[in-house]
Amino acid sequence: MSSNQLDKKSQSWSALFAEPMSELVKRYTSSVTFDKRLWRADIEGSLAHAEMLAHQKIISSTDYDEIVKGMRRISEEIHNNQFEWKLDLEDVHLNIEARLTQMVGDAGKRLHTGRSRNDQVATDVRLWLRDEIDEICDLLKHFQHSLVEVAEANVEVVMPGFTHLQVAQPISFAHHMLAYVEMLGRDLERFKEVRVRVNRLPLGSAALAGTSYPLDRERVARTLGMVDKEGTPCVCQNSLDAVSDRDFAIEFTSAAALCMVHISRMSEELVLWMSQNFGFIKLSDRFTTGSSIMPQKKNPDVPELARGKTGRVVGHLMGLLTLMKGQPLAYNKDNQEDKEPLFDSVDTLKDTLRIFDEMMGGQEEAKTGVKSGGIQVNAQAMEEAALKGYATATDLADYLVRKGLPFRDAHEAVAKIVRLAQNSNKGLSELNITELKAVNTSIEEDVFEVLTLKGSLNARSTLGGTSPAQIRLQIDRLKNHFRERD
Repeated sequence: MSSNQLDKKSQSWSALFAEPMSELVKRYTSSVTFDKRLWRADIEGSLAHAEMLAHQKIISSTDYDEIVKGMRRISEEIHNNQFEWKLDLEDVHLNIEARLTQMVGDAGKRLHTGRSRNDQVATDVRLWLRDEIDEICDLLKHFQHSLVEVAEANVEVVMPGFTHLQVAQPISFAHHMLAYVEMLGRDLERFKEVRVRVNRLPLGSAALAGTSYPLDRERVARTLGMVDKEGTPCVCQNSLDAVSDRDFAIEFTSAAALCMVHISRMSEELVLWMSQNFGFIKLSDRFTTGSSIMPQKKNPDVPELARGKTGRVVGHLMGLLTLMKGQPLAYNKDNQEDKEPLFDSVDTLKDTLRIFDEMMGGQEEAKTGVKSGGIQVNAQAMEEAALKGYATATDLADYLVRKGLPFRDAHEAVAKIVRLAQNSNKGLSELNITELKAVNTSIEEDVFEVLTLKGSLNARSTLGGTSPAQIRLQIDRLKNHFRERD
């Protein structure tokens, strides 16, 4: 049998048609150029299906053995870039099935018993995405570790905290880094929750109505590890829903978009902090680029590009939502369009997490285990910026409240003192006691203890506050959590 004959016979629907598909339609409808990355999941799902068919006596043990041998050879061919992907065969599923049939004959043809490409592709995407989520979770954990290390090295570094991008109150740089650790922690929780709903088996739903063959779907689920914490098989309970919905892909992309938004917020700050107007940080040269015309420039291209790529992932989320919104039950060809946005969202998020982990935390030397590089913090520039913005004004108001003033009266008094400092071109701590008492007589010499940046930090010692003592407790808490989690 010729290769062309084999390809035509592999298209189970082709016998109905009187003329071949147009080359333009063939290119338009084919997905093998991008869905071939599902090959491992496709083979894994097929082997679990074949094992169940043999166990149920639907196919013979001899056929099952031949299928296993053939799939092993196909895996080797794909791994060694020796597998010929054919556009005529539309997708990853038919390409692998055709090659299997070419190798093992009728046993390969029997593999598709009791299933459809509809439930097959839904299973493949879930298996593939489950593994990708596991990798993303590991990357998130590693990034959290790196940010905690950055925080631990900068507990005593004071920087201005901003609201409306105006200097608000002094905070520790470590406190700022730990804010992102918390965000990433919630991202991690979301991905773990998504994984639970991804890890459910559609296979056995066939095209849309189930199958008349005596399949053991729960056996397949156990084989593929689609079980809950108690080991109970997780099987999609409605065949229409199983083959037609892609809410698991939408939910994943939503979590990915939100994670990218967190990284984008960090990116915006890194871009600002690296500018000469701030001068708070430096990034290693390997994460920056130069200008083709201005030799003095170092551009923060990595954070800027991450900011841009966030819009890309958010766009994929909108695309997937729009893809699903008008589809009637059950499977429709529209769903072929779920893969490219999903694949790109996964790739973009994984690449971004890897590069930010190294950019912020540094690169670990293989031989010594010591990290080099990472973000460089200009503590002096941060402290000077905090001093410029009258960041301890709230501390002065709190001081007056403790002296007996109602908060609103204290707020008004401090506003007058800030205006006095501005007119005198002084910081709050540079005003003398006479000037301060002229505004409010309850101010005493002890006021200068609360007007320092360090004093302001130390006063914020409530749970979740920015005092160095509280930050060290938070770092210890996180490290203990990491040890228990990892």
